[in-house]
Amino acid sequence: MRVAVFGAGGQVGHALARVAARRNIALTAFTRTEADVTDIGAVSAALTHARATIAINAAAYTAVDKAETDTDRAESINASGAGHVASAAQALDIPVIHISTDYVFDGTKKTAYVEDDPIAPLGVYGRTKAEGEAAVRAASPRAIIARTAWVYGLEGANFVKTMLRLAADRDVIRVVNDQRGNPTFADDLAEALLTIAANPKPGTYHLAGGGQTTWYDFAKAIFAAGGPRIEPITTAQYPTPARRPANSVLDCAKAKRTFAVELPPWNDGLSRMLHAHLGAR
Repeated sequence: MRVAVFGAGGQVGHALARVAARRNIALTAFTRTEADVTDIGAVSAALTHARATIAINAAAYTAVDKAETDTDRAESINASGAGHVASAAQALDIPVIHISTDYVFDGTKKTAYVEDDPIAPLGVYGRTKAEGEAAVRAASPRAIIARTAWVYGLEGANFVKTMLRLAADRDVIRVVNDQRGNPTFADDLAEALLTIAANPKPGTYHLAGGGQTTWYDFAKAIFAAGGPRIEPITTAQYPTPARRPANSVLDCAKAKRTFAVELPPWNDGLSRMLHAHLGAR
């Protein structure tokens, strides 16, 4: 297996490279500068250069609020770019794994979302990711769509790092308590993706941290050993340009049945991330 990864500069891209090195998997990672997914020629050249037997598209425009006004850029990466990776992979007769998001759902369901539930994104980010899913499916019958949620990793910006940064100069942090999801440690997601890559089966799958929580309880878990006081607030008390789903919990049973992969509980991933991140300081 020779894996080509697009979006190497992001949280999941970094994690894929780290996990692949640990598992002795041949992986070539391309940053946006090295292979921009909005340029199908660059994507094709990268896959050929890597002699890839499978492609993983971890490239994404993930600035949820900024996407509301930076629509063209979000569409070019999340929709058109996703299609380019799938098309280039199909031209070389290799499968592609495309990483998508829980934000394709509107959050009105009372229980966890399964893969076949209707999608109804609330904002530009979710809409462009949904368009990307459609483009990937249209381009490649061998495609795997891997939806994940609330990703945090050792690299890049994320909720965990934001909380730690705010704690440096705040005694109280107010956090939304009426949005639920599955926090997902990027390294755990990378482990699952590389396992799937070794035995790919086309389809849409949910891959996220085990269990569920709110942003408020997530924040409390970050500071379980001590820190600022965390106060719960409602979404209405913290207005943002983009609407978020109130419930974006993903049911990941299909991936477990199909690939025998199951991500660890979200709080276990958080513990390992904090240990690695704080230990590196």
